[in-house]
Amino acid sequence: MVTTNLITQMFARSPFKPMQEHIAKAQEAAAQLTPFMEAAMAEDWDKAAEIQQNIVRLENQADDMKRDIRQHLPGNLFLPVPRNDLLELLRMQDKVANRAKDIAGLMLGRKMLIPSQIQKEVLAFLTTAIQTTEQAVVALNELDELIATGFRGYEVDLVERLISKLDQLEQDNDEQERKLRNSLFAIERELYPIDVIFLYRIIDWIGDLANRAQQVGGRLQMLLAR
Repeated sequence: MVTTNLITQMFARSPFKPMQEHIAKAQEAAAQLTPFMEAAMAEDWDKAAEIQQNIVRLENQADDMKRDIRQHLPGNLFLPVPRNDLLELLRMQDKVANRAKDIAGLMLGRKMLIPSQIQKEVLAFLTTAIQTTEQAVVALNELDELIATGFRGYEVDLVERLISKLDQLEQDNDEQERKLRNSLFAIERELYPIDVIFLYRIIDWIGDLANRAQQVGGRLQMLLAR
């Protein structure tokens, strides 16, 4: 009876649901970048500061969730997939929230102004990056179903399609980034050089949001391959 209860307790602490909750929290932080960017473009720095603090709060919550998952993650004997693979997947998820905090923190700290000539492109670029993080959440939400079906059958095909869509969104984001960089290059002589440097950094970090989300899909695909 003691052995049965111990095993039951270990499976009651299955990490898959907490990992799904963690990436949802990370994505929630990323989604806040849209109203933050709109506030920054309107030079409403009070509102931008409020949203930035919300992003920090969400990122801190994601960090707490990450630590809890790490502390309670069972050994390989009690997991259907290698423990190190789950830890690496968790690390990729966490970088989504971290990057969202980086973007808001830098823009608010410098009170960065996005040139009017590229504001629409920046918002479209950010929208696609956030859509990519949303798709990573959708894909990872199938993890428990994958486990339940033993990584076989229809569920595998479904997840493969979700990952393919994730890859396509990231590729679209890459193309938007290329065009946005060209647009900034065309006007950069009109701007202060230091402002141009930080604008390129923000563009790079927004693109990194989509990259991190795609990496989540990549780690999930590795689990499928096993």
